[in-house]
Amino acid sequence: MNEPDERATGDAGRPDERAIGDAGRPDPATEAFLAHRNLLFTVAYEMLGSATDAEDVLQETWLRWIGVDLAPIRDQRAYLVRITTRQALTRLRTLRRRRESYIGPWLPEPLLTTPDVAEDVELADSVSMAMLLVLETLTPTERAVFVLREVFDLSYDEIAAAVDRTPATVRQIAHRARAHVAARRPREVVSAAQTRDVLEAFHRAVQTGDLQRLLELLAPDVVLLTDGGGVVRAALAPIVGAERVVPVLGNITGTASLRAALVNGHPALLVRFADGTGAAVAVRVDGGRVTGLYAVRNPEKLAHLDRAAPLHR
Repeated sequence: MNEPDERATGDAGRPDERAIGDAGRPDPATEAFLAHRNLLFTVAYEMLGSATDAEDVLQETWLRWIGVDLAPIRDQRAYLVRITTRQALTRLRTLRRRRESYIGPWLPEPLLTTPDVAEDVELADSVSMAMLLVLETLTPTERAVFVLREVFDLSYDEIAAAVDRTPATVRQIAHRARAHVAARRPREVVSAAQTRDVLEAFHRAVQTGDLQRLLELLAPDVVLLTDGGGVVRAALAPIVGAERVVPVLGNITGTASLRAALVNGHPALLVRFADGTGAAVAVRVDGGRVTGLYAVRNPEKLAHLDRAAPLHR
């Protein structure tokens, strides 16, 4: 791959006006990058669980892409995905070491999403909080192979080029990753409408302080994870069991405002506390009850809730 030149880019891997030609149209490299940018962001986010790091990966992808000779490239999309995957793998290995010293439970960075993401059931499932936490249990290479194969339907040959393995090895990794994910993912497929109905009832119960209704809505073995990152107050270990979770939720009554939103392709709640801090609360629903609550309070992870994220397959 050729060395990148010095053309400038804007924020988050988006080329700025200096990459636009005299006729007002992007040059071929810029045009190709912009055409696939949302796809590349989604690949990076699913591999990293962090929008901030995904945007950094896009910046690195752009800097490498503009140094490439486009003439011999037959499939620009596949080539861009390859660059993005390699950059994401490098960053993921670094992030793994940082997360080992993270204060309290680590949760993915929540993203505000548009209805079309929710309508793409496979995409919504792949970016859900529950699934991203399952992906965290894979090795970096397993995660890359699983995401590229199961979510983006790349061929084994394309994936092999991205992760520097043979196609035969990639097949083995994909089989192992699928089995690993299948053993840990929710077994019941829950529609967005079902989740929304449960979440609406949950929302009302929290707002009104109806603790008995909360007990009815929560599974007996519900798990609450709160991510404060050591920046704001949050539980440093999972809170397990409805009898323990309900009092925590009861503390919100009368002290916070809640509103519904689509987060990571699924119905969720955005919370604003009286002290000015916020939270994004995603839920996992099984059998008509809440089995998982994922509350991201770390303010460094809430920056992408003011606009919809560009998730795309």
